[in-house]
Amino acid sequence: MRIIGIDPGLAIVGYSILDIEKDENILTASGSIQTDKNKTDSARLYEIQQDLNILLEEYKPEVASIEKLFYFKNQKTVIPVAEARGVILSVLESKKIPVFEYTPIEVKQIITGYGRASKEEVAEMVKLSVKYKRLPKLDDTVDSIAIALCYSRMERN
Repeated sequence: MRIIGIDPGLAIVGYSILDIEKDENILTASGSIQTDKNKTDSARLYEIQQDLNILLEEYKPEVASIEKLFYFKNQKTVIPVAEARGVILSVLESKKIPVFEYTPIEVKQIITGYGRASKEEVAEMVKLSVKYKRLPKLDDTVDSIAIALCYSRMERN
């Protein structure tokens, strides 16, 4: 089974491709879609759409696991993230890829067993789960791996 994990954002969309083979989690690819802050929001959203379409064509995931908007401390970022999420969901729907959504607290709970875990604790569990010595530098990319692992752990059972 191939899963695409997505951590949505307007500036950075973290993504990962996770293959599940015989209950083993294999990180096939990971990275980010980064948009230029000097461009208009519409141009940035279009770039996310285009780049995501390319990723989906290349990796052909069977399901998508995406972070669900739950609560934002910073009111300035909630709308752009919601807009990016809308574009991402639309692209996934156009490809008929089933979507599974998890809040940040659910991700932490599923990955570490504790809904208030730190980013470092989540990253350490991700590293152990995918048997990777070094994780990507961007938090958004690491988060996308954790989100993909949520599907692996929850929905397949």
